[in-house]
Amino acid sequence: MGGGGSALRVCADHRGGINWISLSPDGQRLLTGSEDGTARLWSTADGQCCALFQGHESYVTFCQLENDAAFTCSADHTIRKWDVLSGQCLAVYRGHTSIVNRILVVNSQLFSSSYDRTARCWSMEEEQVFQEFRGHRNCVLTLAYSASWDLHGTPCELEEDMARGLLVTGSTDGTAKVWQVAGGCCHQTLRGHTGAVLCLVLDTASHEVFTGSTDATIRAWDILSGEQLRVFREHQGSVICLELVNRHVYSGSADRTVKCWLADTGERVRTFKTHGHSVSALKYHAGTCYFAKKVQERVWGPLPTFTPQECGKDLNVQSA
Repeated sequence: MGGGGSALRVCADHRGGINWISLSPDGQRLLTGSEDGTARLWSTADGQCCALFQGHESYVTFCQLENDAAFTCSADHTIRKWDVLSGQCLAVYRGHTSIVNRILVVNSQLFSSSYDRTARCWSMEEEQVFQEFRGHRNCVLTLAYSASWDLHGTPCELEEDMARGLLVTGSTDGTAKVWQVAGGCCHQTLRGHTGAVLCLVLDTASHEVFTGSTDATIRAWDILSGEQLRVFREHQGSVICLELVNRHVYSGSADRTVKCWLADTGERVRTFKTHGHSVSALKYHAGTCYFAKKVQERVWGPLPTFTPQECGKDLNVQSA
């Protein structure tokens, strides 16, 4: 294995590629959503499959694991909530008219994005749409949320409008948009990418959002002013997934690498060569970076954060 980084687990129970992975808040369980139409729950300690979630009529595009429930969305236009112990489907959310790309569960709110060019906020108990966000000119791929209490320093005139927080969405129209959840209004449109915005991650403390695109760049923005702050250039393929940890940005790409960057400067710290396949999902927890590739497995290995003094040293991470 590569010096200092190696594959610790490989599981191949899915019958299709893995589109997303989600870690439980305590890091002890991992949820995977697959092109085989199922989601699976795994123990991170031994790599054993703990539960199988079946019911979607098409492939699973995304999943999110909470303490007592799992959420999945699918090309069948629906979102499902599951009991993690029994595997029983607890709720089905219907309303999108095309593929549901992403979901986000935060502060008892459920958000979703879809190929139908909308994002939505759902009442989880009533299984109904609370708010709809329209304005993108093409499908909405990714989203992130900032709660109102994270927006300290917001100008007074915006406080009431932002009382339910901000939603940030990325689209194949090449833009990201910042929405006021309470009224569904677009607060800012972030323009600069020359390709689809595939992924984004928020730093609520600094009011920044980082976006990754098919144009092979990562861009940092001020979500309140809409200003582009910096551009990260080194990937040779689409940037598919992002994680932000301790002011380090981790990016997974179609160029078969994971890169670590200094969020404040855009300087690359390390490159991790995953070999063989695009990196489709990336999660960081307690010093370990979990990544999924477009094959019938999921792999993880330790990818620590680094100091600026350690810049420029490459590290290989090989799958088993």
